[in-house]
Amino acid sequence: MKRFLLIMIISFTSFASLQAQEYNREKRTEKIQALKIAFITQKLDLTADEAQRFWPVYNRYETEIRQVMTDNKSVGDAIDNEEKVLNVKKKYKPEFIKVIGQPRTNTLFNAEREFRGVLMRQLKNKQGQQNR
Repeated sequence: MKRFLLIMIISFTSFASLQAQEYNREKRTEKIQALKIAFITQKLDLTADEAQRFWPVYNRYETEIRQVMTDNKSVGDAIDNEEKVLNVKKKYKPEFIKVIGQPRTNTLFNAEREFRGVLMRQLKNKQGQQNR
């Protein structure tokens, strides 16, 4: 009986720990997404009307990019995978141009790259501080 109780306690603790990790991962993802939205909105200097038309297109675009990256994470040639991502960008470029114009469409793609760089630097700094 003691052994059964010990196993149950360990199982419950492990399960609770996994749920907490999943909750933290979701919260972290939400926070990053909110920062990305603020970063891109600021870089593009969107009006309220533009934002209302832009974000649904961007959300579809981002979903498609994520799907391509997820599908090709473990299989395929790296160059082929990059080409698939580029094809999605080419597909959505005309839609972005309709909403925000050509110059700001270029700014959008640059802002995405810049955001990833900022995010990576912050993660490296955070890891460096934790390793001290």
